[in-house]
Amino acid sequence: MHDSNFTPSRRGFLSLAAGAGALGLTGAAKPAKAAVKTNANILILGAGAAGAALANRLTERLDGAQITLVDGRKEHWYQPGFSLIAAGLKPAKYSVSQTTDWLPKNATLKQDWAANIDPESRKVALQSGEILSYDYLIVATGLTLDHDAIEGFSLDMVGENGIGALYAGPEYAARTWTAASKYIEDGGVGLFTRPATEMKCAGAPLKHTFLIDDLARKAGGRGKMDVRYMANNNSLFGVPIVSEKVRMLFGDREINPDYSHVLKGIDAGAKRATFETPEGTVERDYDYIHVIPPQRAPDVVRQSGLSWADKWVGEGWMEVDKATLRHNRYPEVFALGDVAGVPKGKTAASVKWQVPVVEEHLVAQISGDTTDAAYNGYTSCPLITQVGRAMLVEFDYNNNLTPSFPGIIAPLEELWISWLMKEVALKATYNAMLRGKA
Repeated sequence: MHDSNFTPSRRGFLSLAAGAGALGLTGAAKPAKAAVKTNANILILGAGAAGAALANRLTERLDGAQITLVDGRKEHWYQPGFSLIAAGLKPAKYSVSQTTDWLPKNATLKQDWAANIDPESRKVALQSGEILSYDYLIVATGLTLDHDAIEGFSLDMVGENGIGALYAGPEYAARTWTAASKYIEDGGVGLFTRPATEMKCAGAPLKHTFLIDDLARKAGGRGKMDVRYMANNNSLFGVPIVSEKVRMLFGDREINPDYSHVLKGIDAGAKRATFETPEGTVERDYDYIHVIPPQRAPDVVRQSGLSWADKWVGEGWMEVDKATLRHNRYPEVFALGDVAGVPKGKTAASVKWQVPVVEEHLVAQISGDTTDAAYNGYTSCPLITQVGRAMLVEFDYNNNLTPSFPGIIAPLEELWISWLMKEVALKATYNAMLRGKA
């Protein structure tokens, strides 16, 4: 399709997005370093974005290491695509590939789940009963969506009776669009929720809200809809300046925030949801509800003794140093990605910046050396605000905005280029990351 507005300057932006990359996922090619000879036995729990990226990088850096990955899921899910699938912009298959597509040939994959981690004896038991020992352990298991915590809810409801749940996987994201598109057509009250726990990609609940609002406007049916965002606390986003910008956009779009409303249960037959609020339990009727459940570390991590005892109680995130991602009590153990107990960093872009840090510390440790490599909490969210527009929100542990393209892309403006990065460039750079090349 010819775009009469596709000016040379926009072509320049396209080159920038594709070549320089997007959302903190890119990086210059690493200068080649001499491989360290070692017979270290390295075990990586999880072969998703973090596990695959680290395995690929370690096979380049280490000569002779035994690298084993443990993951029972045959499919690799490109999770940044779920929001697009749930808005009818991409098919479910957009986010699906095979786990083995991304792993280095000289690593071993155990297609199973870890059942027990014993950090004292440095052993991991698999569900099959096989016992794996390790010299170094990297926990990159991702997190668990605790759907059972929402009373009356089960995943088989998604797509029916006005119920969406895009986090649960590509097929559920597609089913979410089935329910959301009917809501756009019929109108009524839409409740867009988020949990009170830490969560992956905290921008996704907002993206879904903005996208359904925008699609309804384009379809001419927005006037018969009451769109409500159920915030888990008194804020709309964890970074104050971003929260304020979202609040202003909500005002412009007539999206109504209901603060400190945490979803506890649904009655699918009655189309009624129960929320916990500071004033007690309240019930709200809906025509469409988007369910995002509480999120926790997997049971195998929570039961391992590797979790924080005094932070995120009940969630089970791993007790690691926020700069090095090394465990505070077991120096041969690291965490990567969603399962890491750090104040920020449950996004794909965070993984891009975490993996090289763990790589450097692990290689240094094997070499009897040290490194000052540190993760600063970099987190990126391409916050879609309408089809064709997004804000490129990047920040660190201290809630400082950390723009990758200062002077070119304003972080809190709704821009076409930021949308392009999400819709076009991000997947290519994500794939490069998986292969250890970004």
